[in-house]
Amino acid sequence: MLTENDNDGISSDIAIVKRIQEGDKQAYNILVIKYQHKVLQIAQKFVNNQNDANDVAQDAFIKAYRAIGSFRGDSNFYTWLYRIVVNSAKTYLEQNAKHAKHLDVDLPLFEEHGDNGFMTSNESPDKVMESEELKKVIFTAIAALPEELQTALKMREIEGMSYDEIALAMDAPVGTVKSRIFRARQYIEEQMALFGVN
Repeated sequence: MLTENDNDGISSDIAIVKRIQEGDKQAYNILVIKYQHKVLQIAQKFVNNQNDANDVAQDAFIKAYRAIGSFRGDSNFYTWLYRIVVNSAKTYLEQNAKHAKHLDVDLPLFEEHGDNGFMTSNESPDKVMESEELKKVIFTAIAALPEELQTALKMREIEGMSYDEIALAMDAPVGTVKSRIFRARQYIEEQMALFGVN
């Protein structure tokens, strides 16, 4: 649910976008400064190193600037920008397959499975090997998910976006978003169960 401050932020973004659309190109720098850290964080979830993340972020901001004339305020600016960043990252990964990176197993989605000791830092060598194998199982499971399930899961688990925001970003009903996230989690848990994680 939006707070008063959230509403103020969204309103100010829309006002800035309107200025850009009316020809004030310098106003775009305000949005870049405001969101550059978040955009970089999103990019880093897809690629392995800082330089690649910087390239993705820069590409996303360029694409957003070029497309800003099409922004109509149907969603908030950050949700619109997020979609562009994700698409830029996907394009980058397709062109540079060796840079591919999946979800971090330290995310909340996976922390709930840490009671068995696999995720602790003071593991025995045997447990470290088991942990590495489990990570491979998780990464393989995520990679096997259909694109719409992967995207919904990342938006929820990495970005902490609300179901409403994800629905706007994916242009899908909230019920569909919840179903996609549930199915993604269920599949990953099934694969982990096959590995021996209860």
